[in-house]
Amino acid sequence: MISPFSLQEDQLDNPLQKILLPPTDFNAEVLEILHYKLVYVDGACPRNHRVYKADSMIGVIFQHITHWSNGVDSLRYAEPVDAAVGLDKFLKVARISATPTEQPPTEEELLDKEFDALTSDEWERLKKYVPQAKDLVAA
Repeated sequence: MISPFSLQEDQLDNPLQKILLPPTDFNAEVLEILHYKLVYVDGACPRNHRVYKADSMIGVIFQHITHWSNGVDSLRYAEPVDAAVGLDKFLKVARISATPTEQPPTEEELLDKEFDALTSDEWERLKKYVPQAKDLVAA
């Protein structure tokens, strides 16, 4: 198990060794393809590369002896750019499917809106709404 203290001690012993170099560091091994930057992290087989797009890390891809992979699908890619694009597309789809669908406001929320701001459908919902007796307070 690696503790934060052992990492600090290792960095003190060898100050040139840095962990997770950013793509702007001159010691980083960077491969630029299209609008992606692949930064070598570690490993021999597979070699692990962090993928950056517009200064943001989007994930990790792996360089095997015969192919590349991205860890989000079971595909084998011949070129690193294909693995990076596959990762990027997967994340876009995952982000879209993870966004919550917009729920219509509850009747209580509609009661807080101004009368002029209500639509005809919202008025119809409020006409049918019967508040619970526990929610009523004498003024």
